[in-house]
Amino acid sequence: METGSPYSRHGAPAPLVTAAGLTLVEGLVTVMYGIGEAVHITSQRLVMGVTTSVFFVVYGAAMVLCAWGLNRLLTWARGPVLLAQLILLGLAWNFRQGDTLPLAIAMAVPAVVVLVGMLVPSSVDALENGPPDRR
Repeated sequence: METGSPYSRHGAPAPLVTAAGLTLVEGLVTVMYGIGEAVHITSQRLVMGVTTSVFFVVYGAAMVLCAWGLNRLLTWARGPVLLAQLILLGLAWNFRQGDTLPLAIAMAVPAVVVLVGMLVPSSVDALENGPPDRR
């Protein structure tokens, strides 16, 4: 029985491919935020603007790299992605009241989907054992 997703040449199960795809989107959005910060740096907040921009671009690029790793069933990608999703859930919890509720939902829903996609038994097995051809 074939359990791999048609979207992964490496035999990743569909829930893990979904998690990798959402992680890729999160990473790209984070990179775009960092670039947006860089564009709006003013002389009054030069150091803060530069460090914030660099942080978000590097963090987003790391998430893109981890998404690639998840899709290729590389075990090193699991920890950083899990940690990033837990951080997003914490941020969503802080934004849950008032006018920021839509932002909280926009952060929490993908984070939960990624966590579920990574923690279903087929994904855990695939990350632990690698693709079927490496077993």
